[in-house]
Order: sequence, then C-alpha cells, then structure tokens
Amino acid sequence: MNPVLNWRVLYPLLAALLLLAVWLSLALGPVSLPLADTLRALLNITGLNLTEVQAQTELIVSQIRLPRTLLGLMVGAVLALTGVAMQGLFRNPLADPGLIGVSSGAALGASLVIVGLSRWITLPVVLEPYVLSAAAFAGGLLVTALVYRLGRRDGQTQVATMLLAGIALTALSGAIIGLFTYLADDSTLRALTFWNLGSLNGASYSRLWPLLVVALGVVYWLPRRADALNAMLLGESEARHLGFDVERVKRELILCTALGVGAAVAAAGMIGFVGLVVPHLMRLLVGPDHRLLLPASALAGGALLLLADLAARLIVAPAEMPIGIVTALIGAPFFIYLLIRSRG
Repeated sequence: MNPVLNWRVLYPLLAALLLLAVWLSLALGPVSLPLADTLRALLNITGLNLTEVQAQTELIVSQIRLPRTLLGLMVGAVLALTGVAMQGLFRNPLADPGLIGVSSGAALGASLVIVGLSRWITLPVVLEPYVLSAAAFAGGLLVTALVYRLGRRDGQTQVATMLLAGIALTALSGAIIGLFTYLADDSTLRALTFWNLGSLNGASYSRLWPLLVVALGVVYWLPRRADALNAMLLGESEARHLGFDVERVKRELILCTALGVGAAVAAAGMIGFVGLVVPHLMRLLVGPDHRLLLPASALAGGALLLLADLAARLIVAPAEMPIGIVTALIGAPFFIYLLIRSRG
C-alpha cells in the first residue's frame, strides 16, 4: 500500500488539525466564547498573565471545558492507538479494540453499578462516579483476561480462538446488560443508555488522573513495539525468525489494549468506531509502517473525538447528544465504504 502523503507533510497537518480542534472545543458550546478571549484565558491558566480576561470566561474555560477537552484528547488517542495494535495483532485492517471483549466487559461492570446503586446499594453521592469508573475498568480487565485464557493452548496464544472467545463473551455481556436494562427503572434506564452511548460530560481534573497515567503509558509503550508489529504483518513464524518473542508481544499488546480501552471506557463510556476508522484512514494516508502509523493515529484520534464532541454539543444545543451517536454516524458509512472498496 503506497502512502498518499509523505509523513513530513502529514504530521504538521495533523498537529494543526489537533490544535484547531482543541481551540474550537474550548471556545464553542451552549455558551460560545470569542476565540481570542478563549486563547487569553488559556494563557492565563498556564500562568502567562499577558492580558486581562473576564472572570466568567476564564472560569468556563478552566473548570468546564479544559477538563473535557483533555479527556477527549486522551480517550481519542488511546482508542486509536489500541485500534492500530489490534489490527496489527489480528493482521486485519478491520479489527477493533472491542474484539477482545474489553469494551463489553467495561460496559457490563458499569451497568452493574448503575443498576445496583438504584436497587441494592447505597453510596455517598460523591463516591458514585469513582465507583462507576472503577467497576468499568475492572470489568474490562476481567473479561479480557478470560478471553486471553480461553485463547491459550499448549503455551501458545491462538489468535483465531481468542477472537471467537471475544465474540462469545461480548454477546454474553450484552445479554447480561440487557437483563440489567430490563430491571432498571426510568431514571436508571436513562443513565444506563446515556453511558452506553458515551459522553465527555462530567469531566473533572480529579477524574482525569487515572486515565492520564494509563494514556501516557499507552502513548509511550505502543510506538516502542512498532518494529514488532511490522514483523507480525509478515506472519508469526516470520516474526520469530526475525528475532521477536511473538508470545510476549501478544501478551503485551493485549494487556496494553485492555488497560487503555478499559480506562477510556471507564472515563467516557462506550465510544465506538474511533479504533476502527482512524487507524485505517491513517494507513491509507501514511502507509502500513507502524513507526509512522502509530503517531499519526494518536494525533488523528484526539482530533476526531474532539470534533465529534463539539458536534454533539452544538447539534442539539443547549441539550447534548451522546458522542457515541456522532462517532457511529461517522464510522458506519466509512465502514461500508471500506467494504465496497475491498470488493472493488
């Protein structure tokens, strides 16, 4: 596959798109702020008190929109990077991080807490968001661990078996989530539905730290495995002949994906298609070399999710559309286009 753009051209374009997305995310919303005032407020937050800005503007930017923008940036980058990792692991450009069950496991953990808090458990209100995030993260890790265990045979990880196990456990998790949906009352059902469709609403600095730690680990570690991912495109036996410990690489990719997607889903709910669309689009632009593909996907994933969140805030303002609807409206037609293009 020949790249459409040279990476020296593509990277500056993606960086400029990301900066524009950050700027618009901070400025626009139900209460739109002048772009210049938004930039001044952001500079004041960083300590560069170059000019005075209205206290209300600085409050909106610093306490409401900046945490939301940082959350979208990290979630988009993590989903895109783990999408590249799964496509490399399965050697299939249509693979998605959800194939190993981490997304459905996280949804199952969150659904258990959402329904349980309304029917069986009583917690202080201040602890509910943290318990929800912890349950989603734990659910994603547990289901992924079970998928990995089912995919192991004679000391080897069978990718095809692991894929089938992921599909089966995703279906089982969906059935249990359906049972929780049936048991939920009206208010709980709304919360459950909204969470399963994903949202960056409710972002705060205190909830950003766990995701920040995981996101930095993913952004640091996955590009260091670019050569191994390139070798695995040739096949597992060829990668072994090139000197790579294939089983170790598989374990690390699965663990990194489980941690990254689990933390992202715990922080923002279920957001689909980012891990599918972004890696494939970047592969069309920059080629299959993971040394170039991983950084490009991280930049594009952050920009795409910020722009999708901006659309979710503006389309039905002053209400807010779940961001998963926007990403699905973008991703599903693109997925159909890929299928038609592969037939051609």
